[in-house]
Amino acid sequence: MDDLEAVLSRVRERVLPEPGERERLSAAAATLTDRTREAIADLPVDADVVQVGSTARGTWVAGDRDIDLFVRFDADLDRAQLEEYGLEIGHAVLPDGHEEYAEHPYVKGSYEGFDVDLVPCHDVETAGDLVSAVDRTPFHDAYLSARLDDDLAADVVLAKAFLKGIGAYGSDLRTEGFSGYLTELLVLELGGFVPLVESARSWHPPVEFDPEGHAERTFEDPLVVVDPTDPTRNVAAVLSATNLARFQHYARELLAAPSEALFEPEAPEPLDSKAVRAHLDRRGTTPVAVVFDAPDVVDDQLWPQLRRSLDGIVGGLNDRGFDVLRARAMTDAEAATGTESVTGTESMTGTESVTGTEADGVAESGDAGRSNEEVRAALYAELEVTERPVVERHEGPPVAVRKHAASFYESYVDDVDPDTYGPFIDGDRYVVEREREFATVREYLESEAAGDVALGARVEPAFADRDVLVGEAVATLAPAFGRPLREFYEPRP
Repeated sequence: MDDLEAVLSRVRERVLPEPGERERLSAAAATLTDRTREAIADLPVDADVVQVGSTARGTWVAGDRDIDLFVRFDADLDRAQLEEYGLEIGHAVLPDGHEEYAEHPYVKGSYEGFDVDLVPCHDVETAGDLVSAVDRTPFHDAYLSARLDDDLAADVVLAKAFLKGIGAYGSDLRTEGFSGYLTELLVLELGGFVPLVESARSWHPPVEFDPEGHAERTFEDPLVVVDPTDPTRNVAAVLSATNLARFQHYARELLAAPSEALFEPEAPEPLDSKAVRAHLDRRGTTPVAVVFDAPDVVDDQLWPQLRRSLDGIVGGLNDRGFDVLRARAMTDAEAATGTESVTGTESMTGTESVTGTEADGVAESGDAGRSNEEVRAALYAELEVTERPVVERHEGPPVAVRKHAASFYESYVDDVDPDTYGPFIDGDRYVVEREREFATVREYLESEAAGDVALGARVEPAFADRDVLVGEAVATLAPAFGRPLREFYEPRP
């Protein structure tokens, strides 16, 4: 078995950018910065430009192709003018670029093979004075640039490669993983990659780090890293308990049995219909899928909506006795591109809950700002029970509780419904056996009642035009949903 340092040495050779890559990126960033200054000079207001993010600090993984330029306008400039001037500069610098929207619009494009985000922000005095979430980004960049030496920067790259390899990297709301900024703060706080994983294997959440010792509020997240530039904010707020536990699991595995494979992300091969059926035969459960057109919103709005809808449907299934074993939301976009935790690329987002990126205005999800035109979504659940008796037991209060017991008894005693049994006494309370509203899971999922659960507001209209698949019929999803289906039926830590 290889020892840890031998593994890390080989990983460094692969993930640290070579001098030629650094030189090409530096030259491209310098040219783009000059173009931005020229565009600023044509405006009737003052502004400056700063490169931020991992490529500015030398903490990017080899092959990542992102350059993030922030144009800082006076803090007093109103929002409309900031948007107008920001887009004017963006289109001048990136004439073939396109507009995307976070908290405000910005221009995204490419230059010399690099993906470029040109983002306007306010030049505020402190991160606590921000007008929008992206305004804190230059503060994060300045904080880290002043503290990361070459050795720590190299360890940050190792940490990012590790998190990508285990599927826990990306602060988008699909992945709910470690942002670049969070990763850099942890490496800085613990003193390197190895000290970080050695510490993480023994964490007992909640775990809190406060780099500057100035927390101003109490946080309730499983991991808390107080933003050193804004003590009111937890940089790890978006990190899920699952991804924190995943990091701990693989930290222990790396230290116990070092392997380069832990640093190599691998998108799962999709399951075909035959493989789905084989899993169903082996498990003896019954799957159900509610399939509909995903609302046309960016991923960071879509995934919270899908998860809320899934929670609602799972609750409805359990309340009616259909006993959900496991469930997940999925989209056919996952099948087309792989999960965000695997890709780990970066793009602009301004959503407060997901900032925390390389510079906390740039999120590590290539689809965080992507629109979901023509994407199909599925709420998928595996059930232990799919058919219930026609009647169900309904218990009233104990007979001794006179007022409530009498009310229950009287509400049923004159009931002429031939399908209702009772009321009768069982033990010390009144009981009736009445007709169940839904005896089969299909009846429930196709009924209006299924739409009465707490669905995401943007999902609800699309949910009305849904397809319901039960049992082996879900195998027809494999061509479009093969990758998430493999993750469902062949789960790993």
